[in-house]
Amino acid sequence: MANRIPEEKVEQVRSAVNIADFIGQYVQLKKAGKNLFGLCPFHEERTPSFSVNEQKQIFHCFSCGRGGNVFSFIMDLENLSFPEAVVKVADFGHIDLPASYTAQSQPAAPKDQQQADLLKLYADSAKMYQHILVNTELGEPALKYLHERGLDDETIKTFGIGYAPANQLLLDFFKEHQTDYQLLRQSGLFIENQAGDLRDRFVDRVLFPIKDASGRVIAFSGRILKKSPNEPKYLNSPETKLFNKRSVLFNFDLARGPIRQQKSVVLFEGFMDVIAAYRSGIQNGVASMGTSLTDEQIYMLERVTDTLYVCYDSDMPGQKATDRALKLLGGNSRLNLGVIQMPDGMDPDEYLRAQGQEKFVQVFEDGKQTPTAFEMQYLKHDLNLQNTPDQLTYLQAVLQQLAQLSSSVEQDLYLNQLVAEFDLDKDDLKQQLRSLVGQQAVRRGGGGRSDEPQVAPPPAPAPLGPPPATVDGSTNNGPLSRVEKAERLLLYRLLNDHDVWLRVMAIAGFHFVHDSYQQILVYAEAYFKTHNQFDLGNFTDFMTDSDLQPVVTSLEFMDVASESSKEEIADLVNVIMNQQPLVEQINSKKAELTAAKQIGNRDLVQQLTLALIDLYRQQQQVQRADN
Repeated sequence: MANRIPEEKVEQVRSAVNIADFIGQYVQLKKAGKNLFGLCPFHEERTPSFSVNEQKQIFHCFSCGRGGNVFSFIMDLENLSFPEAVVKVADFGHIDLPASYTAQSQPAAPKDQQQADLLKLYADSAKMYQHILVNTELGEPALKYLHERGLDDETIKTFGIGYAPANQLLLDFFKEHQTDYQLLRQSGLFIENQAGDLRDRFVDRVLFPIKDASGRVIAFSGRILKKSPNEPKYLNSPETKLFNKRSVLFNFDLARGPIRQQKSVVLFEGFMDVIAAYRSGIQNGVASMGTSLTDEQIYMLERVTDTLYVCYDSDMPGQKATDRALKLLGGNSRLNLGVIQMPDGMDPDEYLRAQGQEKFVQVFEDGKQTPTAFEMQYLKHDLNLQNTPDQLTYLQAVLQQLAQLSSSVEQDLYLNQLVAEFDLDKDDLKQQLRSLVGQQAVRRGGGGRSDEPQVAPPPAPAPLGPPPATVDGSTNNGPLSRVEKAERLLLYRLLNDHDVWLRVMAIAGFHFVHDSYQQILVYAEAYFKTHNQFDLGNFTDFMTDSDLQPVVTSLEFMDVASESSKEEIADLVNVIMNQQPLVEQINSKKAELTAAKQIGNRDLVQQLTLALIDLYRQQQQVQRADN
């Protein structure tokens, strides 16, 4: 039986890995004040509210309330057990863990058993398909085809490419292993007839595994080997519990690191283009699962980079697709955009095979265009620039594009190109451009538009409320009550100042009003029996209730004085122990009084009214003493 990972080993891993570096694999972080901010990976947002504090080695999202340390981040993101998380962080930090510890890093009990079963089914299918491609006679024609396309064995292994033969091997394989029939039906790997019989969906196709952001196979895309008028060139898995094509980008799992390093992503049209670029050293490329990017895919990219280059085919259909992509992205994303064009009307895979790796890479270094430069070329399509009407049509369309630019320098650059190409007077072009800019401003109601990338300011650090799922289990997005503000500040003081801890814990009958704060206090009592001082990362691991971790980490993001006073602590205790009970008693008596009036019990009404007056008097006395 494997040993439990000792606390000192966990602490070594936590101390050796900077949380900002680890989370930076998944979220693009930017400095704002003393913290780092980015787009939250746990929910979709357009204004960065996900914060990382390097000094305290914690994260917290001001919108969804998630928070914790480096281990809880990856546990929540990828549904890992604590040992698995430690192993993953240790691997990132190049820290060796003894086999006796790593052997126990079994997956966490899945929240969704069916999803876990489907993931295993796809993992087994991918292994089988690749084995058939690489190691069997059945796979030799497919392997020859891939080699002829320039893919070596290492590339095939990296991308997990496989082959589905003409016979029904996959179904037979799972039947032999007595796999549940309903699971096979729901997997998308098989086609079902009216009688309920199953057959393999992918037949005589090269298979490209589609993976989620964590690198787990969730679908396949199969390219046919022998052309058939009745069969599509590519056949994709249907949407399932695992696979939603709107939320998946091909190669995102492998490209995420290079995207961060290059500070940009390249969007290709097809899988083979991505793979061709990857084996040439351009490893920050992805492809969408359809003809255009979805909001979900755009958000995935916005989390990790500011810049996207569109690199579609350079033939006319590819140019039209590039134009559509630029218009879509320009109106729906915060990304800085560019275009990379392959010469001679080729797609990236064709150009690599025709011209070789050196020239291919050179295109990515020297062939970058701005969206405006691309549009200036694209607008020439279907126009004869040798005749005057088409020239005027073209110039008007280009000036409309330039009027949308916020940079006068950029406008001037393109105006110079028009002057040189058409032998025009630059002042005339400038005057017409100013007129178009004015017209656009009027249409916008006088408001300006900036095409410069906007970095949204982070939320104000104080006062901080609890996450949307509040400490008492209710949903509350409004301002905190006075007692809850007092509880949060006092809990922060208790954890971080041992003198305050000793003073408050000596008060007979002290307890917090809200259950979650009281639960954290109970954990802290147990923690301080074995630890001499408070360490946030260690304490969040110590708490077995993961729902409490965001509450604790949110306290650390409060803007409070570094030191407390006896008066401050006395005031906080007074609010929690004296004022809140009175509020509860008053509310209770008011409810009783209402009920007594409804049933017409005059004696009870009089009795409750006197009791309520007495409670109000006590409340006023407490408030005067507090002031």
